[in-house]
Amino acid sequence: MLIQSTVDSPLGPITLVARGDALVGLYLPTGRDPIPPATAEAAEPASRRVLAEARAQLGAYFAGTLTRFDLPLEPAGTPFQRRVWDGLLTVPFGETTSYGALAARLGRPHASRAVGMANGRNPISIVIPCHRVIGKDGTLTGYGGGLPAKQWLLEHERSFRQPYLIQRPSSRSDGRLP
Repeated sequence: MLIQSTVDSPLGPITLVARGDALVGLYLPTGRDPIPPATAEAAEPASRRVLAEARAQLGAYFAGTLTRFDLPLEPAGTPFQRRVWDGLLTVPFGETTSYGALAARLGRPHASRAVGMANGRNPISIVIPCHRVIGKDGTLTGYGGGLPAKQWLLEHERSFRQPYLIQRPSSRSDGRLP
């Protein structure tokens, strides 16, 4: 059974959808995808827990204190789509990649269009960060939640990104950092 809940965000109300103990959908208010029919949040305890955790983690994300979500996810998709979505999870907070670069990382360097199509079918946006994928020339390209939302998310992440600390090389004989 699908259970849904809504959480307020700087982008407007976000609809979360869970099945059992996993998040299966996150829908922005400006999204083009229809929200699947679901019941109110009053059902399964496992779904209530995952929805409560998703609301808490989204709150921390929007506050700039969470850079990586830790939620049980079960997005419905083909094996290739799921590979692309797994690849999206490796794009660091505050950074972007291109469709071509993601395709190459997946071992399919000529599949940038297929990667773009899979990216556009991501049912758990923000948590699976499809907004971090841009055109190879650096331009913002399609986003199910709308380009203004994509731009807002990227600027939000950049404003909270922590600078990397630079360490001096160690004096260890094996050359590894301590």
